[in-house]
Amino acid sequence: MSLIVQKFGGSSVANAERVMNVASIVTDTYAKGNDVVVVVSAQGDTTDDLIEKANEINPKASKREKDMLLAAGEQISISLLAMAIEKLGYHAVSLLGWQAGFNTTSAHTSARIRKVEPDRIKKELDKKNIVIVAGFQGISKYGDITTLGRGGSDTSAVAIAASMHADLCQIFTDVEGVYTADPRKVKNAKKLQEISYDEMLELATLGAQVLNNRSVEMAKKYNIELEVLSSMTKASGTIVKEKTKMEKMLISGVAKDTDVARISVMGVPNIPGLAFKMFSKLSAKDINVDIILQSIGHDGKKDISFTVAKNRGEEAVALMKEYTENLGAEEILYDDKVAKISIVGAGMESHAGVATKMFEALYDAQVNIQMISTSEIKVSVLIDSADADKAVSAIHSKFFD
Repeated sequence: MSLIVQKFGGSSVANAERVMNVASIVTDTYAKGNDVVVVVSAQGDTTDDLIEKANEINPKASKREKDMLLAAGEQISISLLAMAIEKLGYHAVSLLGWQAGFNTTSAHTSARIRKVEPDRIKKELDKKNIVIVAGFQGISKYGDITTLGRGGSDTSAVAIAASMHADLCQIFTDVEGVYTADPRKVKNAKKLQEISYDEMLELATLGAQVLNNRSVEMAKKYNIELEVLSSMTKASGTIVKEKTKMEKMLISGVAKDTDVARISVMGVPNIPGLAFKMFSKLSAKDINVDIILQSIGHDGKKDISFTVAKNRGEEAVALMKEYTENLGAEEILYDDKVAKISIVGAGMESHAGVATKMFEALYDAQVNIQMISTSEIKVSVLIDSADADKAVSAIHSKFFD
């Protein structure tokens, strides 16, 4: 007997037909003699619809009340799936995050899991029940409902797998695994049989929407083997693990992120410590900075450009204005019509000229590069968002055709 954790995203339970399909997948796994814990997201666009309802009432509502509202989406999903499993003749019990033992920080709408106490889950499994857990949510030490942020259900599933030493954690999506690019946008995208945690973490962080980056980070920490597969077909998926058997590919994939904005602080004094003070202002507000470019100082001045998430862009600009106006900055430029395109691959460590090949592909496609960032297993460039899909296709063709 194995303990298997299965997670299903919103598209997998979007309507009654798909809920019954998920129930069939779950009960097939259970019928093979496995204990099964299922983690479910809110149906389809439910979370977006709830956010819209909140904005209709009060766009500046407290984050605590937003969490109370958003948590309702998963409650609907778990109860409907439990009903579907009962209809197929099996016993199931649905649990909200707090009932399943999810203790989180108090950062509403972006809480972190502190620990999972799966006593209730274990008791229900001992009763031979299929356990269905609401992903994306938990409870703080103050007894308040919290949510984990976008993609939090992936993290919920991995956290359960880690706390219960599960034999396998399956993440069901609307694609058949991890591809070298988004198969919905790139026709010749290739499915990977397996991929390392590090490569998957980079891809997830850089815009690939197959897995949440926090879930991959947790899987790596606790050595939880993940399988990414489709709930729509019975095709085998992609295994995410520490070491892969296959020889390292030059690159594993091309990712696109359009949730990015560029901020340029022009003509600030070229003095020691200024960059530290600028970015500490952003850090104090939990605004993550990604690509950074600083010009060579001239006439006692320099320009500093960096990228942030688009939804924090205006806040970041306001902070920069507040700080740099006192320093005599010439101007602050803001552009949210940009995209970050990245290539990721462990094979880049031992192959020279990978970045050159990427730049050549962009040149051939007549795509201009605004900023560049590199690491041992990735190269990212910032370009105009209008060129994003064209850039991904050109780069993918250069490496994989």
